[in-house]
Amino acid sequence: MFEAWADEFAVPVPDTDVVHTALSAAVRKFGPARVDSVTAEFVEMNPRQYGEVALCWVLAYRLALSFWYEGARSRPMTVGEAAVALYLSDAYRHQVDPDTFRRSPLLVSRAIRQGAALVPTETLMRLGAAMGWEFVPALTCVTPGVTDASHQDVTAMAPGRDWLYRQALPDWRRRRFCFDLMRADRRQPSPLIVRLDGGGYEVGATPPAGPDGTWTRSLRAQW
Repeated sequence: MFEAWADEFAVPVPDTDVVHTALSAAVRKFGPARVDSVTAEFVEMNPRQYGEVALCWVLAYRLALSFWYEGARSRPMTVGEAAVALYLSDAYRHQVDPDTFRRSPLLVSRAIRQGAALVPTETLMRLGAAMGWEFVPALTCVTPGVTDASHQDVTAMAPGRDWLYRQALPDWRRRRFCFDLMRADRRQPSPLIVRLDGGGYEVGATPPAGPDGTWTRSLRAQW
């Protein structure tokens, strides 16, 4: 990717399918031998000094997560999905001190997985999209019924109109706390959302941290 596509990847950041197509084209163009010959040189380049290098590491990490499973595509949880899972868990029901959470990343990771297991994955995605819209109104789609979170049987609605969101997550202060924590602190591990080729969704494994040592959580779902 660095050899052939760094400039094209600069702006805007492409979706995963575009990255995969570009990578396949680059491998065909240069061949495995060429890729292997420049690998050692590339890994020695400082991402802080070369923005293209940092971007290529990020895109390679995204590809690795996307094809983590055979017969499926996967992506990191969004901020909203991780926040919903944390809200639904038993963790710190009466504790609202962010520093306590930040000192216990493994506890938070277990809490996210516990909460995610309490609802179907499609429901988690719907609630996560609604929470994102509540706290980041710019995410709201202008076309009713069409959202970045909508896919097959998954349909999210604006939080004010989504009765399930209000019923499942009634405590505004806990919603706000969980969302802010998941958005601000990317040192907290969170699992993948997996879309099976045969249909349906599952919560997957918790992947290793990304190139910067943190776990990526975007505001919008990025397949």
